[in-house]
Formats: sequence, structure tokens, C-alpha cells
Amino acid sequence: MELASKYNPADVEGKWYQYWLDHKLFSSKPDGREPYTVVIPPPNVTGVLHMGHMLNNTIQDILVRRARMEGKNACWVPGTDHASIATEAKVVNKLAAQGIKKTDLTRDEFLKHAWEWTDEHGGIILKQLRKLGASCDWDRTAFTMDEKRSESVLKVFVDLYNKGLIYRGVRMVNWDPKALTALSDEEVIYKEEHSKLYYLKYMVEGDPEGRYAVVATTRPETIMGDTAMCINPNDPKNTWLKGKKVIVPLVGRVIPVIEDDYVDIEFGTGCLKVTPAHDVNDYMLGEKYNLPSIDIFNDNGTLSEAAGLYIGMDRFDVREQIEKDLAAAGLLEKVEAYTNKVGFSERTNVPIEPKLSMQWFLKMQHFADMALPPVMNDELKFYPAKYKNTYKNWLENIKDWCISRQLWWGHRIPAYFLPEGGYVVAATPEEALALAKEKTGNAGLKQEDLRQDEDCLDTWFSSWLWPISLFDGINNPGNEEISYYYPTSDLVTGPDIIFFWVARMIMAGYEYEGKMPFKNVYFTGIVRDKLGRKMSKSLGNSPDPLDLIEKYGADAVRMGMMLSAPAGNDIFFDNALCEQGRNFNNKIWNAFRLIKGWEVDVNMSQPKVSKVASTFFENALSKSIKSINKSFEKYRLSEALREIYRLFWDDFSGKYLELVKPEYGKPIDYSTYSQVLSFFKSLLKLLHPFIPFITEELWHNMEGNNCSIMLQQVPVRVKKTPNTSRYDKTFEWVSAIRKQMSLHNMSNRDSVKLVEIVTKNKTCNIVKVILEKLINIDNIKNVNSNDNKDLILAVSGSTACYIDLGVMIDVAAELAKLEEDLKYQEGFLESVQKKLSNVNFVNKAPANVVEIERKKLEDAQSKIASLKFTIDSLNKTKSSEAYRS
Repeated sequence: MELASKYNPADVEGKWYQYWLDHKLFSSKPDGREPYTVVIPPPNVTGVLHMGHMLNNTIQDILVRRARMEGKNACWVPGTDHASIATEAKVVNKLAAQGIKKTDLTRDEFLKHAWEWTDEHGGIILKQLRKLGASCDWDRTAFTMDEKRSESVLKVFVDLYNKGLIYRGVRMVNWDPKALTALSDEEVIYKEEHSKLYYLKYMVEGDPEGRYAVVATTRPETIMGDTAMCINPNDPKNTWLKGKKVIVPLVGRVIPVIEDDYVDIEFGTGCLKVTPAHDVNDYMLGEKYNLPSIDIFNDNGTLSEAAGLYIGMDRFDVREQIEKDLAAAGLLEKVEAYTNKVGFSERTNVPIEPKLSMQWFLKMQHFADMALPPVMNDELKFYPAKYKNTYKNWLENIKDWCISRQLWWGHRIPAYFLPEGGYVVAATPEEALALAKEKTGNAGLKQEDLRQDEDCLDTWFSSWLWPISLFDGINNPGNEEISYYYPTSDLVTGPDIIFFWVARMIMAGYEYEGKMPFKNVYFTGIVRDKLGRKMSKSLGNSPDPLDLIEKYGADAVRMGMMLSAPAGNDIFFDNALCEQGRNFNNKIWNAFRLIKGWEVDVNMSQPKVSKVASTFFENALSKSIKSINKSFEKYRLSEALREIYRLFWDDFSGKYLELVKPEYGKPIDYSTYSQVLSFFKSLLKLLHPFIPFITEELWHNMEGNNCSIMLQQVPVRVKKTPNTSRYDKTFEWVSAIRKQMSLHNMSNRDSVKLVEIVTKNKTCNIVKVILEKLINIDNIKNVNSNDNKDLILAVSGSTACYIDLGVMIDVAAELAKLEEDLKYQEGFLESVQKKLSNVNFVNKAPANVVEIERKKLEDAQSKIASLKFTIDSLNKTKSSEAYRS
């Protein structure tokens, strides 16, 4: 098959992805092999592919393809999440555009619209993942609200309720006034805001002197819910208020002054307004002192009739108006600028409202006790390990999980209220009716007599079962698939959902399978632009992944992501990385075209240089394989890719091919050609997990390859790392000699033939044949180090190569040039040393950035040593008259 002169991803990627699908190469069934299982972090059905998805799924695909080539039974299960809040919001907005309000519809009518929307949009992101090359077993595609997953969720709810771990009660919750639902603590994002601190006058009831207490608050709109004022009993400045009552400004309600050491004496005036219905801490004070609670907010954040004032106004409009009204009434002492942290809904990005509400909760201490030890003991490993402390802190301060949501889209809570009060919990209406009859003793009860709870379960209550429910482990415990595929192998996810999802999956795993749900968790970083800003649509700094794929090809984009993706550290993405990936693909393509273009002579004997070259590259390949294996074991995928990149670009293309390449118009011997193809095959196998499309294309262009490269065995481990130092030193000499030749304009081939290489150590055969081929040297000889006064010195490390250039050298000019270069390198070294001595930089900068600086340090030190050696040699020869014209 003749290759095109230029690699075009569009001609290759769609063709090979369809080939993989047609031949069921991603499919997995239980068998006798070691399983390698990955479950996809299910993207929302509302979602489309973004750069975070690109990173996460590229990493998963690399791990899955690598495992498949190691002979494991690789199973990557795809799926989507129903995303209660996000999806319901999308459907509500779509209906609103049609002039339909959710409140105008019955639950069933609304759900019909929601399912239609899901059917239309839900599979988009999974189709987009195919463009990336994701090797998922698409026949296993699941959805958190499909039949199996829904049945699993309801069974677990009933089970946990029967175990006494789920309860219902009125508690203070985080309320989202836009989504009109409760949120868990983990769904609240705290942001710093520049706001105001209002100092309000609370007149003391019946005080003849007209005295008042001053309360500092950031939320004056809540005073209509005040039911007490609290002071610290140890606060001398407020002792006079003990036992008194005060009047809520504007409202006129008389409330008691209570005492509790919870109050911070130093904050504001030391007087705290207590609003039990609208603040978590005030709620606890209200419980402790038996204070009444007045809920002044409607669910949408407007003031209710219970407020008595500003009824129907939005809470933030009330804040503006009440400031004016308090000032007009002489009840506002002053207003100060103030910076505080405000909780925002993760889903709708509006400030949450603490609110008393009847909700369902899951007791979490039981689960935390199970889930903490395996992670802290490294039975279940985190990469990077720094996230163990984040995990530990959350579990050690665990709070009960509010699992109910005031939504229609989701798993409806399987609780059924009885006609005369009380409720039963059951997985199906039929089971609920049987329980109701048993509980009430009323055999005549009918299904319509029961009323199911209107609320839905938190979306995470279904996804925490994901590794189990994907293999039907809840409905059919111990079935063949759950026994074979569980626990799964690696989970790849972002650290932002370590509490939402990772920790809860671990809890569910131990509760229902008695073991961990996965063996390793690889935490990705956040994708940022080259300026360090988080990529987002609002900033306009996030490219469309599909546009990148169309422009550069999927392989190039995958490389661009992975070249800068150290585990757990942020990724500083730049389109130039995709350009680098595309250039590398072209390098591979052109190298193969070069090889395929050689004429082979089966009768020709193998040249000495080709034998040396093959030994060199075999050793280099073995050394790299060991390094790559080590990087994979430690989940350092970027390091593995950079090593393969270097191996192909430098060792294979820059050195090996240059050594074995036949002279123009002449053939290559069969033995060498076979070795070249064998090495190329090994490189393709190493590269395939990272760049699957081009490697598949070239694999099929090699004779005898009739099946997919993904079914090939990855190059095996090497027990002992070969010593390549002799070759490394020789190639360093090549670079040093070429640099000297360049300095003296010796680029002409005729001039090159004048060169003599003189080494102060005995010249070995390897050095000789490599230098003869790459520098085109006629003569190599050994000299004593004292006989070098008439020679210009080229230095590589601690080994000296003396080159007789055969031309007159302006030593003074040469020295001036070298001294200038030395001065620059020493200044550069100082700046790098200063950066690396900065503890903040070393501890906070991404690992790959620190590593780059350390590499700069090593390079600068090496260059400085070389320059000093050369300068010293030239100074010795400065007065010599041995230079020849």
C-alpha cells in the first residue's frame, strides 16, 4: 500500500474507528484472563465534550489500551448521569421558551418532556468521545436512570432505611432559590464577596434612658425572622444587657437577650441577632434555648407573608430598601465595607439560603468508619497521594447527607404516606401497599389511598453505586460479571468530586460488596490556559475539543493534552502543544515513508556500522521500555509519553536511522532492513495507547500485519537495564564536533574529509564506526593528553575530543566569543538557582514546571563546564605557532 506524501488524520481516524467497532475489538466478556476494568465517570446527559472531558477520557483510554496490549481482558464501561438539577433546568427553560410553565403540567407530563429531551441530547457526548478514539465497550452503555440502575437505587434506599441509616426530619439545609431544591454541603461553593456590614439599633424595652444595643450584620433583610439577641456572658461591655429585652428595628417585635459563649466578643459589637430559621448556627442556638423559628422566605428567595414587611420582594432588593428605611427611622448607626465568604449553589451559581426544611437524610458516620482505613493504609491508592489528607479531613468531620431534592426529574423517593398519617418505605407500589395493610391492619386499603413522596433522590445517590450497578451487583448479588469485573482497576476523575463521588463509591463498595470499588484513583488536574486561568466558556479561553480534533487530528490533540498532564497537577494547555503533536505524527509518518522507500538487497552483507547501530538502538529501546514501565506503574503518563517521544525522535530518527541509512541511490541489506522494521513495530506498540489512529494505519501498512495493533503484545519488560553510556558518549562527541565544525564554517563535505579526530583514550570500534558514518571522518588516532597543544578542544562531559581542523584559527576572537557565552550561561545559572531556592515556587508550582527548571540547571552546569574546559585549552594554545593554513 502506497503512503500519501503527507499524513492526513481525516483519511485515517474515521476509517479505523469503524474498523474497531465492526470487529468488536472493544468488547469484553468474562474469561480466564486477568480483568482490567474501568468505569467512566458518567458525564451529564446535558453535557457536550469540553477540555476536562478530553483530558479525563484520554487518560482512561491510554490505560485501557495499554492493559489490552498487556494481555488483560480490558473492559471500559461507558454511561451518562441523569443530572437532576441541570437537566430539569434545561427542560424548564425549553418549556418556558414555548410559553409553558412547569407548574402548568402534571408530574407525568413534565417527565414526558424530560425523557424526550434526554433521548434527543443524552447521547451527544458519548458520540463525541468516539472522535477522541475512546475504546469503550459501547454495548455496555448505561444510564443512571435506566431500568437496572433505577431498580438498584430503590433497593438500596429501602435497605438503608430498614437498617435505620435513612431518616426523615426537619433540619437546616442549604436551599437553592433558583433550582427550588435542597443541596448537600458538598454542593455549596464558598466565594469571597465585597459586601457591607450594617450596624442596627435594637432599642431596649422599657429603658427610661432610651438606650439601645447595636448589632452588626451582613444580612439586614433577615431581621423579620429575629427571635432573640445573644451576648457572651463573659463580655464586660454588654453586661448591662443581661436579663433585658430588646425591640427588633422596624418590626417592633420584643425579643429576649440570651447568653451563650458561642458569641464572638471581638466581632462587631459583641451582640448577635438570632434568626433560627435562616442561619445554621442560629438554628442550633434556637434548639438550645427553645426559641421560636420564623421562616420569612418563600422557596424562590422572595419574602413570605410571615415576614410581615416587604412581602413578595426579592431578598436582595429588600437588602437595598431596608438600608434606606432603617436610616430614615434612625435605626441604622453606620455601614462599613466588609469582605466575607458567601455560599453559592454549585449548580445554579446563586447564593444559597439556609432554610429549615423537611428532608430525607443518610447517617454517614457508619460509612465513614468503613471508608477511611483502606485509603489511609494504601490498600486503595490515591495518585497523587496528597489527596489522602483531603479525604481524611472530610471523613473525620462527616455530616449526615441530605439525599432528597425537590425535583421531578430523578429517582422518586420510595416512601408512601398513609391516609391517617405515617408512611411506609418500599421499592415498588405493590410492596408499599402490602406493608401499608400490615402496618395499619386495614386490609381494604387500595393503591390510590397511598401518596408517594414528591421528592427525588440526590443524583449522587445513584452514581455512588456506579461500579456495582453497572454489573448488576445490587439486583443480582454474586453474579458472574460482578464476581469477575469487581473491584474495578483504576478510576480516573477530578479532585473536585472526591467527596461527591469518590468517597461515596468507596462507602457503597464496602457496604454492598464488602470490598473497595477500585484499586487505584488517578486524580487529574484542572485544564488551564497558558496564562494559568481555568478554561471556561465565560472567559472565552476554552477551545472546542472537536474543532481541535478537526484541525490537528485526534492523535495530535491527545498528545497535546498528555505532554503537559502530570497526575494531580493543573494542565497549562496551549494549542502549540497540539501543533507539537501533529509535528510528531508527521515525523513518524515520514520516517516510515523513508524506510519503505529503501531498496533491499538480499545478497548484501550487513555493514559494520549497521551492526553497531542495531546494538545501540536495541539497548536504547530496552532502557526506555524499563523507564516507560516504571512511569506507568506510578501513573506518570506524561513522563512515559515524553520518554517514548524522545526515543523515537532522538534515538531512532536522529541517530539509528542516520547510521543505517544507505547512501543515496544504493540499497540496504536485508538483515538491517528487517531490524529497522522490527524496531519500528516495537515503537508503534509503545505509542499506540497514546496515539491509536496513526499507529493502526502504519501497522496495517507493514507486511504480515492483518489484525489490529491493539491485539499485539506491548514490548516486554527488561530485567536488567543495559549500559548505553559508551554510545551516549559517542553521540555527545558527534554533537560537540559538529558544533566546532559549524563554528568554523566546515559544512562542505570536502572540508569534512580534512578532519582528524584525536582521542586521549584508546579509540574503540564503536566510536570509530559511528564517527566515520556521522562525521565522515577519514582518520582517527590516539594521542597522549600532553600532545594536544596545537589542537582545538571539543568537550563532552569529562571526555575530551581534540579536533585538528586543518585551518587557521583566530584564537583571540574564538576566546572572546567563548568568554561572552560563558558569562551569559553563568548569569542564566544564577537565575535558575534563585528560582529553585524559593521554597514557595518548589512547593506550589506544578511538578513538570519544577522538573523543567531542574533540567535547565543541569544543562547550564554542563555547558559551563564545557566552556571552561575549551577556554582553558585555547589559552594553553594561544602562544603556539603550530596552527597550519
